[in-house]
Amino acid sequence: PDAQKATKTPKVESTVETVTRLKVNEEALNGLQISVWTPWYGIESSLFDSLVEEFNSKNTWGIKVTAQSQTNFANLYDSVTASLPTAEKPDLVVALPEHALEWNAEGVVTDLTPYVEDPMYGIDSGDIPPVFWNQDISGDARVAVPAQRTARFLLWNKTWAGELGFDSSPAAPEDFRQQSCRAQQSMLKDGSSQNDFMGGWIIDTEPMTAYAWLLAFEGGVLEGRNYRFLTPNNIDALKFLRELSEKGCAWQAVDTNPITAFANREALFISAGLEDLPAVARAFASAKNIDTWEVIAFPGENQDVLALYGSSYLILKSTDQEQLAAWLFVRWLLEKEQDARWVETTHLFPLRTSTIDLLSDYKKTHPQWAEAVALLPQGEMQPQVASWRKVKIMLGDGFAHMVRVNLPSGQVAAILAQMESLAKDLSK
Repeated sequence: PDAQKATKTPKVESTVETVTRLKVNEEALNGLQISVWTPWYGIESSLFDSLVEEFNSKNTWGIKVTAQSQTNFANLYDSVTASLPTAEKPDLVVALPEHALEWNAEGVVTDLTPYVEDPMYGIDSGDIPPVFWNQDISGDARVAVPAQRTARFLLWNKTWAGELGFDSSPAAPEDFRQQSCRAQQSMLKDGSSQNDFMGGWIIDTEPMTAYAWLLAFEGGVLEGRNYRFLTPNNIDALKFLRELSEKGCAWQAVDTNPITAFANREALFISAGLEDLPAVARAFASAKNIDTWEVIAFPGENQDVLALYGSSYLILKSTDQEQLAAWLFVRWLLEKEQDARWVETTHLFPLRTSTIDLLSDYKKTHPQWAEAVALLPQGEMQPQVASWRKVKIMLGDGFAHMVRVNLPSGQVAAILAQMESLAKDLSK
């Protein structure tokens, strides 16, 4: 009987109405027009347009959203920055976290903390992995919430590695070197001399790949709030990568698409983003290659690493009514039903842990995507500084320069010193 009593009592609770702490009358939302600017084009843009249409027809408040694509992040950044002093500025922007930080420093971004924590209109942030959720915090303010997240990964040909005598993916940089070098040596044994330089990792000079390698060696780009590139760990990371090239265990695919090379067994490892995985699967199918390939993190001595990145939703300051209306749209976009549709269309990370329950079929047909999601606990955030917008491009350029000029591994410290002084200039 006690057990029965316990289940019956809480009924009274449910009659207590949840009250908002935001000073907005719900009727004031009716007929409000909210403008959203996005960096998307093509498939993402059309999905977003259909989500906007659905929200407009279904939301009970009578809020009307209009979306405008700025086609890419660079364009979006310029348009929004130019619009800030005008009445034409958007209510909601899908931008990079570092853009949000920059506009926040100018005092034009709404702190979303009161919205997130509101008893009536808030969100269960415990369902969003902290590595996504914490990216957009600046001091005590929440300048944005995640819109999309992806990462760079290493892709590894498990079947071929097995034939080369390796039964597991690299657990540390040294294993990565051994596997890459043995794959390259296997190329010397066939009849063709055209592929003698192939086999190992195809060097990728994307800023996020360079950043992930620095993190794998327990280096990075920040010390406190300041840029610091010239550190022993960063020297080790770049030396390691340069020596891979010097030994022929990493190569540059000048006229070759890395994905095609990977499917043709010309590279044991390549790096790729989550959004590239369907193209890799297609390349294997068209090469009639039935090898098993896997998604792995960047191997470190003590921990493996992924560098996570992507866009966020930020609300520009306007009226209390418009800010709430924009927030209600964002909150709806973050519900797991909409999140699942984003995943199926873009192949990126689900933003909510609970979204996985809606993706069981997708998981079965996209096994490498499921492997990537399982690696999320190894994910690291981007530097939380506005100047990262410029510094990450410089990091990619520095890395590419090092590869292009075949910089001797003994000279990586000089390159890092140069990167550090450039980063300090860029952050002024």
